[in-house]
Amino acid sequence: MGSSRRMLVAAVVAALVAVAWCAVPPVSFKVEKGSEEKKLALQIKYDKEGDSMKEVEVKQGEEWLPLNKCANGVWEIKVDEPLKGPYSIRYETEKGQRNVFDDVVPAEYKIGTTYKPAEP
Repeated sequence: MGSSRRMLVAAVVAALVAVAWCAVPPVSFKVEKGSEEKKLALQIKYDKEGDSMKEVEVKQGEEWLPLNKCANGVWEIKVDEPLKGPYSIRYETEKGQRNVFDDVVPAEYKIGTTYKPAEP
């Protein structure tokens, strides 16, 4: 009986560790000055100690377009045709964390506003 309790406790602990390891750290997207119909600039806050953004993309139609990281830490994209929101964003971090947030920044965004993904 003691052996099955230990196995149950071990399984519960393993499940909790797996959930904590896979949990998405808090992330938010602040629309920066200069954003307009052909340019989107985002300050991305990603709260995971020891990790940082490596790649960020925004979805336009069926295509994912890369954002460039500027010297001030803002990620931006400049295009020839107007961008169309709402904006879905996907990223990969230096440590391999990947995520996609559908429609996280609305089409009618406001400069200076921070948008957070909806809770699952």
